[in-house]
Amino acid sequence: MIDRYELNRRFPRSAKYTDEWICEGGMGSNPLWQTEWLCERLDLKPGMRVLDLGCGRAKSSVFLAREFGVEVWATDLWIAATENWRRIRDAGLEDRVVPLHCDARALPFAAEFFDAIVAVDCYSYFGTDDLYLNYLVQFVKPGGPIGIAGAGLIQEIDGELPEHLRTFWTQDVWALHSANWWRRHWERTKLLEITTTDTMDDGWKLWSCWHRLAWPDNVSEIAAVEEDAGRNLGYFRVVGRRRDDIKLESYAWPDTMRSFPEQYEKKPMLRAGE
Repeated sequence: MIDRYELNRRFPRSAKYTDEWICEGGMGSNPLWQTEWLCERLDLKPGMRVLDLGCGRAKSSVFLAREFGVEVWATDLWIAATENWRRIRDAGLEDRVVPLHCDARALPFAAEFFDAIVAVDCYSYFGTDDLYLNYLVQFVKPGGPIGIAGAGLIQEIDGELPEHLRTFWTQDVWALHSANWWRRHWERTKLLEITTTDTMDDGWKLWSCWHRLAWPDNVSEIAAVEEDAGRNLGYFRVVGRRRDDIKLESYAWPDTMRSFPEQYEKKPMLRAGE
């Protein structure tokens, strides 16, 4: 078990928030630890527009807005926007966090609207599609970062699952991959310049620590993580910046939100003298 002093030292921003608030309606990993770790490599500035993709119950969105002064679009498929709006209002962030209920595969945003995109402990569930990055990258400005972090593998598992992971390994866990897998998955498209690919030091200990605190009844996962002891399971992060010299293929992803072809042509708005 990692003691509170060590946790506060590693995650000083997250230490400001109560365990009760973080655990409320929780959905797995500690979202603040993951977000703080990811933001070490994002260089966020006040006033930037950030898409928090798969935000869950918007804890990461509140954290981003409070800690970095950015404007956040808190987007999730499973959690209603109205529920997250209540959390946002209670945090006093009505002017900086916008909740949306929508699918990561059908996003209602303008191209190049965001300065940065983050996805915390969720990207594995939709981003493994070979064509998804070509879709997502259109929403960030050239040079802007896309960063993902969450539960994953230390290295890919070849062959049969280790015996100690079998009771924990439900069908959704097949979506987990290693940081190097994600690097290859992104790098081959040449859409991003990859700037970070790594795993968290002793990530399995933090995984176990948080579940013992927040979800002590999840005995099968805790047992699997602790017996694995970092051989296969841990936390990963990958960050890449959108290249501006690569053409996106509009036909590569059937976007149900796509409108008529763009026809805008700038015209004088006001009459002379107005």
